[in-house]
Amino acid sequence: MRSILNSKGFTLMEILISLVILSMALLALAGLMVRTTRNNSFGGHMTEAATFAQDKLEELKAVSWVAIVPGTDRKTGNTGIEYARTWDVAINGNLKTVNMTINWNDQTSHSINFLSVLSQ
Repeated sequence: MRSILNSKGFTLMEILISLVILSMALLALAGLMVRTTRNNSFGGHMTEAATFAQDKLEELKAVSWVAIVPGTDRKTGNTGIEYARTWDVAINGNLKTVNMTINWNDQTSHSINFLSVLSQ
């Protein structure tokens, strides 16, 4: 009986408690990984949208002054997301203000706006 009381090691209860604590920590890390993956995906979509806006603004800069008119089109990104581009043009003397709006839907609807001023 004396040898049982003096034995070294962990009891079954200590092992179960440590497994519960470890399981809770791993579950929290799994939730964090899901959140990180979603945020990373959103960042990629935002980058694609900004790139499509910049591409259209560069196209508008390359055409003649009278050809800069409002319009809309659609582009599909590398991730398979479809982006809708809409640009409005306002004339103020020898300046044209271009307001570019990019819309997309991955699980929720997103939209970003860019404003650029082009001179004659």
